[in-house]
Amino acid sequence: MKDELLIQEALLAREQAYCPYSEFAVGAALLTGSGKIYHGCNVENASYSVANCAERTAIFKAVSEGEKEFVAIAVVGGKKGTPPVDYTYPCGVCRQVMAEFGDPKEFRILVAKSATDYKEYVLKDLLPESFALL
Repeated sequence: MKDELLIQEALLAREQAYCPYSEFAVGAALLTGSGKIYHGCNVENASYSVANCAERTAIFKAVSEGEKEFVAIAVVGGKKGTPPVDYTYPCGVCRQVMAEFGDPKEFRILVAKSATDYKEYVLKDLLPESFALL
């Protein structure tokens, strides 16, 4: 799958964000080893600590359906109702969850403003000293 298409899927997922407190909508699209895409959006809560990020939403959906091999994730975010104007990076918790399932040297993270304006990283670049399975 082309990176631009994965980013388009993340932009679609972003439309489902539930963010009445921050008004910052985030979407994620996770590409699995089987070629399936799982979508995620951020889901806020009045008790901020129980909110869930778009990236973890997509990953948890995939794992709950038996997928555990991940190739790439696209992440987009910005003020709800407007196109993204900056790159939105996964938080540290999301990066650690990615490390649980993705190869640090191969799992790709795309942070995007649009399908044609994006940056690509591998997980080890964004989380160099993660906790790892022994």
